[in-house]
Amino acid sequence: MDKKTIMFDAGKTQQRTTKEVLETVYASLEERGYNGIDQMVGYMLSGDPSYITSHNNARLMISRIDRDDLLEEILKEYLKK
Repeated sequence: MDKKTIMFDAGKTQQRTTKEVLETVYASLEERGYNGIDQMVGYMLSGDPSYITSHNNARLMISRIDRDDLLEEILKEYLKK
């Protein structure tokens, strides 16, 4: 049995950008028949994760990002700043 040490390179693990998370969550909501925008607005206003489907781990992904950070990214993109 070969007992080599495996090196973990954190730089190789790719984290999803906020935009990618929002796009994935939106797509997951739409796949399940929800109005993605309405559901995401409900989540942003209330903080209640039940607005987001667990389909494709969407709820888990969006809950890992602070809502203030989500709002900041949305505004930056909207205003192109």
